[in-house]
Amino acid sequence: MQDDEVSKAKEAASQQNQVKTSSHEDNAGPKTVFDKLLSGEWPSDIVYQDDKAFAFRDVNPQAPIHILVIPKHRDGLISLSKAREDQKELLGHLMYVAQQVGQKECPNGFRIVINDGQDGAQSVYHLHLHILGGRQMRWPPG
Repeated sequence: MQDDEVSKAKEAASQQNQVKTSSHEDNAGPKTVFDKLLSGEWPSDIVYQDDKAFAFRDVNPQAPIHILVIPKHRDGLISLSKAREDQKELLGHLMYVAQQVGQKECPNGFRIVINDGQDGAQSVYHLHLHILGGRQMRWPPG
């Protein structure tokens, strides 16, 4: 992983930890770049959307195909480790959408990644699944 991505993740974690009160209606902290994409305030290259999920091409791709899948309504779902039991159906739906998009965009295979917290290099505190493909992935990933 590039050092600048790690730096971004550390800064985002620090900002998220400093949030005492929310400025956003879902009580998950301030609005994120994803809220601006969802509202249409910022443009995005939309790949898929339904009433629960929104998928779009990453503006800083780490593979030839790099798509993000996010919940349309954050509902406190800032990271996978913060998921509640009542969000299991949504989590399953996001994974299902990721595999549908992955199969369409990357017929030879793809990788799904969820970054969680500072050590997981999460830089946006709105749960998102990365679909990476279009080339041979390597192992181990980190």
